[in-house]
Amino acid sequence: MTIDLYINAANDYAHDIGAPVFHPHVSVIHYDEVGEIRHTLNRINCYGIFLQQEFPEGLTYGVGTYHEGDGSLMAYSPGQIGGKQDDGTRRQYHGWVLLFDSELIQGSAIEQKLDKYQFFSYHSNEALILTPDEKDMLYQLMANLYRELETQSQSPGHNDIIRSYILLILDYCNRFYLRQLKEMTAGGSDILSRFQQVLADYYAHGMQNSHGLPCVKYCAGELCLSPGYFGDIIRNALGESPKDYIRHFVVMRAKNLILSGKTIVQTAEELGFEYPQHFTRMFKNSTGQTPRQFLENMHTK
Repeated sequence: MTIDLYINAANDYAHDIGAPVFHPHVSVIHYDEVGEIRHTLNRINCYGIFLQQEFPEGLTYGVGTYHEGDGSLMAYSPGQIGGKQDDGTRRQYHGWVLLFDSELIQGSAIEQKLDKYQFFSYHSNEALILTPDEKDMLYQLMANLYRELETQSQSPGHNDIIRSYILLILDYCNRFYLRQLKEMTAGGSDILSRFQQVLADYYAHGMQNSHGLPCVKYCAGELCLSPGYFGDIIRNALGESPKDYIRHFVVMRAKNLILSGKTIVQTAEELGFEYPQHFTRMFKNSTGQTPRQFLENMHTK
């Protein structure tokens, strides 16, 4: 993967595609007014919102390849990779881009709320799919921010108004993300059954022998979800984290192995624990008794 453009500051992308620049730390680009542009695979070292009617086929977004062809929103935080590698073609896009530097939001309400804007950390399948009304709302806010940047550079309170617009845009993005998460959680039974199947297949294929216990990142990847988004879905559906769910799955499997006659050492090894004492500790933390106590109690019933 070869990076075509390093967007180290908010205006680097505007300079590259010939869009106007109005502010040292904020860039709002209206694709409709820029004309045809080349594709670029970008390393983005600022915050970005890409709101488009259509994304190019095979667009890289985070660690995956994105294939959504209609009106979605992609969000980037510093250090992420996105775009499409330059192949010599040029294309007219429609929509808006907002890029802003960390310097602009230091000490502001935006900085205080960044940790709550989880859509910034998602990849591939978690791009926000907007309804027409949601898209119209964000288009209007982008247009208003663009006019503020274009015409009010010498007005009192200019930067405060800019930050207020950005905060409003991010709050709406968060609302739309929560709406999408709710819809995804409503279909959580399918996710849960697939989650269970991933764990069952993990042991059926003997992956614990080379990789140890199953982890959240692996399970999320098998479901084509980022760990963060996967965690949100499971917590909303079950009230517990994927890590807790995996632990309960492993403990239930351990109980079956112990009752089938496996020793504690054999059980620990078959589950993927490096040391038996680690298995004993987890079992006790989860059940309130050691594996040996569990077996003894079962025999007395």
